[in-house]
Amino acid sequence: MPSSQPERAADVGALSAIAQRLCGEPVQSVQACRASGNNRVYRIQTRHALFALKTYGSVEGDDRDRLGHEFDGLRFVAAADVGAAVPAAIAVDRPERCALYAWIDGEAVVDHDVHDITAALDLAASLHRARQTPGAEHLPAATEAVFTAADLIDQIERRIARLASVAPGEPELAAFLAAELRPEFVRRASHLSDGGRHAVLDRTRCTLSPSDFGFHNALRGPDGSLTFIDFEYFGWDDPVKLAADFLWHPGMRLSAPERRAFLEGVTALYGLDPSFAARLYLHFPLYGIRWCLIILNEFVPQLWARRAFAGKGGDWEAAKSEQLTKARATLAAVRSYREGEFG
Repeated sequence: MPSSQPERAADVGALSAIAQRLCGEPVQSVQACRASGNNRVYRIQTRHALFALKTYGSVEGDDRDRLGHEFDGLRFVAAADVGAAVPAAIAVDRPERCALYAWIDGEAVVDHDVHDITAALDLAASLHRARQTPGAEHLPAATEAVFTAADLIDQIERRIARLASVAPGEPELAAFLAAELRPEFVRRASHLSDGGRHAVLDRTRCTLSPSDFGFHNALRGPDGSLTFIDFEYFGWDDPVKLAADFLWHPGMRLSAPERRAFLEGVTALYGLDPSFAARLYLHFPLYGIRWCLIILNEFVPQLWARRAFAGKGGDWEAAKSEQLTKARATLAAVRSYREGEFG
């Protein structure tokens, strides 16, 4: 995990005390790592080992148990023998909203290829098998899990409403939502039958998903292997959502061979469900619209404040402009989608 400059002395003292309680030995140094969207991660050095201390921020304005999803989820997958592709969860301080993980010696994944797609598919397959492990039935649903088409439609409508509430002060955003995104959403949603919208996906067809899954949340070790990090939204979900989110995620650019390899892999993995391919074809553009709205999160003041906590603030106006450009590009890809053609 790449590191940056040490924190202020007051912060270091508090973090050091928490880390010492969790690892059970004196802490020699605390160093901030790269910022992520909702949290902060610190490199903890003791005499005998390195650890990653993750702080999850305030619960104010965020009722999701990101710590619980991640720490408890990683504890479960370790017991289910998923393998070394995920971090080891060591100890947790729930009142302080902190958890200690094994340190991953690796760098951000800048370049990737079809061999890395194989690594991603291997983890997805391990998690899919782990759903049959005793205790899996007690795991929570993934954050914003989709078990019916209506769930997906509702999520999109809620995100549109949240952005619409700030749109009066954001004329470019307001124009984009009204003239571009809403019409495409209405068009794509009209392809869903009334009965099909509320059909509930049987648990046997669901999978265990990291939820925010991709190379943007992976580290490459010195030997070239990948470790997938960030399980803050982990839980039960539709494998179609895992597949669609991987293909749409703006945090990584997949080549045509990578996209083909991933599609072939997930079709083989989840294909025992005869409705998997049909759901993926039908829901794929709706997930793209959902990603347009996620990209625009920077327009929501509470979400921008959370990013600022994680060290990813900066020029808010510039960030909003950049994200609107990205959202337009994603919507253009949605418009060009034809059933079964994934670019």
